[in-house]
This record gives sequence, structure tokens and C-alpha cells, in this order.
Amino acid sequence: MTTSTAPTTAPQRPDRARALLGSVGGQNLSLIGALAVVVALFGSLNPNFLGWDNIQVIAEAATIAGLLAVVQTVVIICGGLDISVGSQAGLASVVSAMVFTAAGSSAPAGIGCALAVGTAVGLFNGVVIIYGRVNPTIATLAGLAAYKGVAQLVSDGRAQGYVLGDPVFVFLSRGKIAGLPTMIWILILVAAAVHVLLTYTDIGRNIYAIGGNDTAARLAGINLNKYLISAYALSGAVAALAGVLLTARTGSGQPVSGSEGLELQSITAAALGGCALKGGKGGIGGTLLAVALLGALQNGLTVQGINSFWQNVAQGTLLVAAVVIQQRRNRERAVGLPA
Repeated sequence: MTTSTAPTTAPQRPDRARALLGSVGGQNLSLIGALAVVVALFGSLNPNFLGWDNIQVIAEAATIAGLLAVVQTVVIICGGLDISVGSQAGLASVVSAMVFTAAGSSAPAGIGCALAVGTAVGLFNGVVIIYGRVNPTIATLAGLAAYKGVAQLVSDGRAQGYVLGDPVFVFLSRGKIAGLPTMIWILILVAAAVHVLLTYTDIGRNIYAIGGNDTAARLAGINLNKYLISAYALSGAVAALAGVLLTARTGSGQPVSGSEGLELQSITAAALGGCALKGGKGGIGGTLLAVALLGALQNGLTVQGINSFWQNVAQGTLLVAAVVIQQRRNRERAVGLPA
């Protein structure tokens, strides 16, 4: 008696293209498509837009906003918001330049004090939010005004110091490593470190858990207070680093000029990059793509000689569009309308 076996078929190979698209994510694909459209549009209007020199200009200009967007992503994933990052950067810029001058042109002293002040300010934000039981939006909105006021008071409302003759600040602003400007390398390193933290560590998983469901996270034994305060401290430290780069780039401490509006850019980039403003969702890759999109759009408008006020209009429009898309994807009920 012979036995017959059913023919077996070789397992189908997974669709590599589909797997690749799935790993990239629909949100990121949308950003890549939008970035390609912006680059193609402004490249056709002005061939110099696609030149390597202009690409470096875009990257350097986006570095400071990119640093703030990276830490804004962490804060938002935690379920918070930091509207004061621009003012923190301005305060750190002033501190770095003034201490540099007071310490006899000591760059380490200026940078160290700026980072310390930024971390302290971030810790203060976290303490006010947690132990003062103040809504993060209100607390950091107050910080936006307060830290800007402190920066203006200590600097008398004027640019302070002159750091362009110092080799450390010159290296930060004009130096290159392997052909890329130092500022871009700093953004890459910070973004990579935060990405690893969020993606491959228990700390990152706990951060997502807190933003996704803080009650469940608390019942699971996660110390919410410690994580939230640490997130705001990290935000302050990186905002201070952005302030130091602002000092290096402009050659002096800037209490307002150069830092005003950075909070809007950071929130817009995080929202465009896929961060759910309620927390628990987001990633560094999408945020960086959004930073690149905003940088290319702003540079393209500038190159075409379009009024800079339109940049604010574009940012506001993109922020609203990002939130609307999130609400639609999450099937949120419209305000004031029945479900």
C-alpha cells in the first residue's frame, strides 16, 4: 500500500517592500513625501536651493530647533508639554556669554554654567508641575514669560559678550568633522542617544507607559514623579545646549533674538513627526523628518524672497493640520458635537 503525501509549497518570501514600508511607518512616509515635494518645488524655482552649501545652511539653521524638538518629543510622550524651551535657550545663551566674559574668556566655564542653569530650570518646571499640581501647559507658559524676563533683566535687554575669538565656540559654530558641521554632529548624537533611550531601554518603555496610561503605569510600580521631573530636567539641559550653540552661531549671548519662536517650532515638529499630544506615542525619527521639512520650507521661502511673516503662518497651519490628522486617526469626537 502506498501512501501519498500532499504536495507542499515552498513558503512564500515576505514582501520586502511591504516590510520596509511597515518599518518606516505611514506617518514618516507622509513626511518624506511632503519633504520631496518641498525640495522639488523650491529646487525648480531656484537651482541653488539644491546646492550642497545651501543644504548645509538648512541643516545648521535647523540644528537648534531640532535639539529642542527632540526633547519636546520626550516630554510629549510622557504626557506633558514644554512651552518654555525657547526662553530657556535664550537664558542659557546669555549665561554662557556673560560667564565666559566674567571668567576671563573661559569657554568651559560659560558652557558649564549654561548647562547647569538649564538643568535647574527644567527641574524647577517639573517640580512646579508635579508638586504644585499645575497643568504643564500653564506652568511652562508661565516659564516662557519668566525665563525670557530673567534673560532680559540680567542682560539689560542687549546682546552680551563676544565669543567669536574663542576656539571652542568657533569650533562649535564653524568647525567640521568628517565634512559635516559640528552643530549637525551634536544634533545627530543627541537624537541617537534619545532614540536608543526610548526604543531599547526599560526607561523608554516606562516613558511610553506613563504617557499612554498613567494610572496603569502607577499600578505597575513606575515612579511617575521621578520620570516626569527627569523629562523636564532633560528638556532644560538640552535647551541650554541649544542656547550655547545659539551663542556660538551669533557670536554673543542673545536674550531673545534667535530663540523666540523656537517653542512653536519644537511643538510643531513633534506633532508633525507623529507625537500624540495626549502622550504615549511618538518617535525621534519622525520628529527629525519634520524638522527637516520645516527647515526646507523656511529656507525655500527665504530664498524666494517671501515675507518672513509667512513662515509663521506656515508653521501654524502645519501644527493645526497635524493635530487634525491625529484626531481623525484616533476617531476623536468633535468638540460640541454628538459622537
